[in-house]
Amino acid sequence: MSASSLKPLSSLKPLVLPGPKAIAKHSWPKILEGKIIPLVLFLGFLDLLGTTGALMSALVWTYAVIFYRTRTGSTVPGIVILSAIGLTVNTGLALATGSVIVYFLQPTVSTTLIGFAFMISVHRKRPLAERIAKDFCPFDVETANHPMLKLFFVRLSGLWAFSSLFNGAFTLWLLLTQDLQTFVLIKAFTGPVLTTLTLGTAALWFRYKMRKSGLSLEFGSKLAITAG
Repeated sequence: MSASSLKPLSSLKPLVLPGPKAIAKHSWPKILEGKIIPLVLFLGFLDLLGTTGALMSALVWTYAVIFYRTRTGSTVPGIVILSAIGLTVNTGLALATGSVIVYFLQPTVSTTLIGFAFMISVHRKRPLAERIAKDFCPFDVETANHPMLKLFFVRLSGLWAFSSLFNGAFTLWLLLTQDLQTFVLIKAFTGPVLTTLTLGTAALWFRYKMRKSGLSLEFGSKLAITAG
């Protein structure tokens, strides 16, 4: 979506975002579905089936959720998609050797694939950032279709794709060129720093565009969930 395709933003109503209670009520089922249940399955089967078997149990649940939601025509939560990517990579690499390189390569490959997922979502004009945001925020229809918010999610998805791909490439370079102690020390800082910079840049851009367009931001308490 290009800025030129938007109608004059000054004529639009303010953005109304849901309050904390509405966000909590809307997001907890997605978190339960995409994060908590897979974690419980992993921990529950760890002693019985080992690492690979425990990962497989969590992976089967995640793909079952995707299959069920797809077959019933409901939207697959973004958090479930990201969980599926991570579990698929971790399970696949768990079947390989138990070397240190392979162990530390798991999150690197996951991060890189997540970057590609964000990039593909932008290309398909269905930004993954928007889907993830809807996992947590029960936007009403008018807010969800607000051109400024639509544009923000496209920009955020593109930024997150770049950040994830850079993070993956940098981590791989560290892993192959530095000793283990140096790798762990540097990696402990790069992840949080890149995440903070990505979110901070997106937030500052959004605030700048809001001010430039003369738009205001309001917070409401109603729970008007959009489709999906």
